[in-house]
Amino acid sequence: MPDSPVKDGYNKAADAYLQGRSQFEGDRYLDKLALLLKPQASVLDLGCGAGIPVDRYLVDRGFRVTGLDFSEKQIELARALVPEATYMVKDVGELRHGEHQVDAVVSFYAIFHLPRESHESLFRTIHTFLAPGGYLLVTMGSSEWEGSESDFFGAPMWWSHYGPDENRAIIHRAGFEILLDEIDESGHERHQVILAQKSSCEEGKPPE
Repeated sequence: MPDSPVKDGYNKAADAYLQGRSQFEGDRYLDKLALLLKPQASVLDLGCGAGIPVDRYLVDRGFRVTGLDFSEKQIELARALVPEATYMVKDVGELRHGEHQVDAVVSFYAIFHLPRESHESLFRTIHTFLAPGGYLLVTMGSSEWEGSESDFFGAPMWWSHYGPDENRAIIHRAGFEILLDEIDESGHERHQVILAQKSSCEEGKPPE
């Protein structure tokens, strides 16, 4: 139901979003991830937007980045702004088990645009992209809410998310060990930031 409005909204708002959005100060979280990764590690960015600042940060530190976003305009911007990375137009909600094999997955400001009932399934899919010990860094909603706004950088937008306790439980049930869990309030916004590691489960599968 909401996928088309979200896609249309980001296509319409792409330039204004890039120029005017208050970015939370995410470098300290990316710093933590970067210290855990090996040189030239592969990172998949889900809902990459225009590639700034996350992909630029990762590429500048020598990591191999692939970004996915279903907004054609955002991918156009990302390819121009971070040409060292690889970008594809892709709906994150349609990812399949084992479709990618990477050392880490990051997702900023994206998962809460998917129906919250699908979040756990997405994290289970992400689990299959990582070898045991692989890393996950995501921003999630800081409260339970589902709804829309009529003017998000000039376009309608829709969100769907649980609160921090359920977000944490979903990621844990999907087979991850939580390494960091904080409510970040920089940029005049509130987001839950979770850094997690794929558990060493039998055959690399999440628990049932």
